[in-house]
Amino acid sequence: MLTSAAVSDRIEIADLFSRFARLLDEKRWDEADTVFTHDVTGHSPRSGEIRGIDALVAFMRQAEVEGEHTQHVTTDLLVDVDGDEAVATANSLVYFFRDGRAPHVSSGLRLACTAVRTPAGWRLRESRTVLVWMREK
Repeated sequence: MLTSAAVSDRIEIADLFSRFARLLDEKRWDEADTVFTHDVTGHSPRSGEIRGIDALVAFMRQAEVEGEHTQHVTTDLLVDVDGDEAVATANSLVYFFRDGRAPHVSSGLRLACTAVRTPAGWRLRESRTVLVWMREK
């Protein structure tokens, strides 16, 4: 049976994944420290490996496409908490669209992250994104 602290940790980590998706969708790069540690390592098909929050934010800014928006839907979140560290995995559906139009690209991703408890709350120290499929219209 889960303790109330373990349930609380799992809820906070689920919120962390939601904040991650919103950060990407709303391009709130100045709020990256509410999702990532300063020494974060990110791995993705588009970026390769990136180390440090400043490099990650710089990549996200330069990867923006004028007039294109995204909607990230995160599902199937599994969390394994061990003290002040947690391993979390999820699936993510991403829709790429322009104002008032249906998505022109969609993709399915698998996310594998390491989250750590910080004085400010749970943050992602490592994020690994794997492209599972992509559909272009």
